[in-house]
Amino acid sequence: MSRVVDAVVPARLGTSFRWLLASSWTTNLGDGIALAAGPLLVAALTDNAFLVSLAALLRWAPPLVFGLWAGVLSDRLDRRRIVMVADGLRVGVLLAVAVMLFTGGHSVVVALLALGVLASAEVFADNTSATLAPMLVRRDDLAIANARVMTGFITMNQLLGPAVGAALFAAGRAWPFATEAVLAAAGVLLVSRVVLPAHQREAEAGSSTVRRDIGEGFRFAVRHPAVRTLCLTILIFNVTFGAAWSVLVLYAQRQLGLGAVGFGLITTMSAVGGLVGTALYGWLTRRVSLGNIMRAGLIIETLTHLALAVTTVPWLALVIFFVFGAHAFIWGTTSMTVRQRAVPSALQGRVNSINTISTYGGLVIGSAIGGTLASRYGVTAPFWFAFVGSAVFVVALWRELTRIAHADQQPERPAAPAPV
Repeated sequence: MSRVVDAVVPARLGTSFRWLLASSWTTNLGDGIALAAGPLLVAALTDNAFLVSLAALLRWAPPLVFGLWAGVLSDRLDRRRIVMVADGLRVGVLLAVAVMLFTGGHSVVVALLALGVLASAEVFADNTSATLAPMLVRRDDLAIANARVMTGFITMNQLLGPAVGAALFAAGRAWPFATEAVLAAAGVLLVSRVVLPAHQREAEAGSSTVRRDIGEGFRFAVRHPAVRTLCLTILIFNVTFGAAWSVLVLYAQRQLGLGAVGFGLITTMSAVGGLVGTALYGWLTRRVSLGNIMRAGLIIETLTHLALAVTTVPWLALVIFFVFGAHAFIWGTTSMTVRQRAVPSALQGRVNSINTISTYGGLVIGSAIGGTLASRYGVTAPFWFAFVGSAVFVVALWRELTRIAHADQQPERPAAPAPV
């Protein structure tokens, strides 16, 4: 058993990182259950299309509303405690929803309020969790550490969790929320075992303001070439991605002729591609520079939009989604690693929140563009827009992408002390 653990999470990453990873995988399973159970609950409680769509909005809006605040808190306070408190709040809300459903309650307003609180708490937990790995593992090990975190996200959140959530909901509306509460509580216990080095800004926090802290994070992101390029890239490419993927269900039906099962296969193939990317990531980073990995990834994403715009063959489209899934995993892990290497520990929370806002801001803008284009020019129009926009941006950033992976100047950090 120890050999398996060492193969998955090498001992050099440290005991504290193993606790952190166990917590991440556990809570990601719960989050994956919620991906299916949350919308299913709202749809079961009401047939009002506006209220059903509101459930999706309540999941997308909190990162934009609370992202910067979460970043400030991550850099001011004990990061482990923030994760524990945020996930502890989620446990309480989930238990309340489960009790309501077990006792025959069926308020759609309560369900929507609970989903909004859960998504808001998740913003603080996720933003802060992303700052912990750079505090626990050495700079040169960040790529493998992030790969292991992303493995859990793909497996638990994208593949296993939604299927479990749907099955539990079919067994009884309360069961997925009770199960997620147990998993979130386990995540709190696991992360409580993590031992962090001293936080650099705790003593300074009282002398600063939220506005000043946010401004400091923005100034760093704008002035640092690597971080600026990463935020700009994720913003632009999520506009193009959001435009295409916002009409994916219509694309699957009208362009590929797929039904509900076929549409589900799209997500499955992307997730399987991500797992293959997981398996290849260590081998890839030993042979190719991070800058060239990012270059290749953006080319793949650009060509993905073109290929989907022209194909009408379902099996070929599924192959394309498989390749895109591998790219998405590799790009996400590489981007996270570059950012963590470049940003000082005291700024990790705020810069990560700026990256999050760039991510979700791009998706929201892209969704609006995609819906407009599809309604006027057909379901392939957003994919053509995504292809042209991505191609223009790749050309504009081509030279810069080879530099950003080598732009960090942060010194090597010692590993965190082992638990006692």
